[in-house]
Amino acid sequence: MTLTGQRPGRVEQEPGTRPALSHRLAERGIDKLLLLLLPALVFALVLFVYPFVYGLGLSFQPKTGGLFGAYVKFFTDPSVRGLDSIWVTLQLAVPAALLNVLVSVPIAYKMRGKFRGKRALTTVLVIPITLGTVLTAEGLLNFFGQRGWLNRFLGLLGFEPLQLVQNYWGVLWSLIISGFPFAFLLILSYLSGIDPSLEAAARTLGADWKQRFRRITLPLLAPGLAITFCLTFVLAFSVFPSAILVGDPSGSTRVIAYVAYNAWGQQFDYPLASAAAIVMGAVELVVIVLVLIWRSRMYKGSTGGKG
Repeated sequence: MTLTGQRPGRVEQEPGTRPALSHRLAERGIDKLLLLLLPALVFALVLFVYPFVYGLGLSFQPKTGGLFGAYVKFFTDPSVRGLDSIWVTLQLAVPAALLNVLVSVPIAYKMRGKFRGKRALTTVLVIPITLGTVLTAEGLLNFFGQRGWLNRFLGLLGFEPLQLVQNYWGVLWSLIISGFPFAFLLILSYLSGIDPSLEAAARTLGADWKQRFRRITLPLLAPGLAITFCLTFVLAFSVFPSAILVGDPSGSTRVIAYVAYNAWGQQFDYPLASAAAIVMGAVELVVIVLVLIWRSRMYKGSTGGKG
């Protein structure tokens, strides 16, 4: 016999008895299924949490300068040029991420519908994701280098060769090429999740495409734009191979990653290298927080999916 209002499947307890510990934990969502999370937890601890904690502790153990000596050296030592490296990295990462997002939006917006050649065009746009940094740098050098195809063609026309690699522009092109496929695929997935009936309803009310995009599509797309920018920004901010292969690491493309590598591999100053890595993560975090604040002010609610 069961009591009125008792949950189906719940075993009635004798008065004065306490449920078993496994039952009490199960009511709070703690059961054996949580053991499935154990491999992921171990993976995160070993590959992310431990290196971060170890590097953070190492950054406070410089040989000279006290507890914060490595950070002071990073920001004040002229040979390290820490502040310059932050500014240079931001000058590369922010424009690259912003341009990839801005270019991806109109292309993905037009590719939501069905048309002939859509699959082939998508494949062409995503192919750079398979090239890697080294192949991308090699292609840029062969095309934009001093003896590349472009400068040879300009020489035939009587023009002076252009310096488009081994400087800031070479690294920027590399970041755009390698980051665009990620931005395009993410924006396309978010746009595909926006219910087209919303725009259709606005069209019947007399709204042109500009008004539909500004008042409907853009607010619903804001979460996707923020996440895409953050991911492509982090990808570009950690630039290292491009800064060396198609840049000028000792001058115009001396990024934070190169400062950390130079301190670790050339000077064997591990606290300074760790401090540079911590500063790098802190700058990334600040930019991401600012983007997420913009996202929260741009739109509050669901992402407008079809489901």
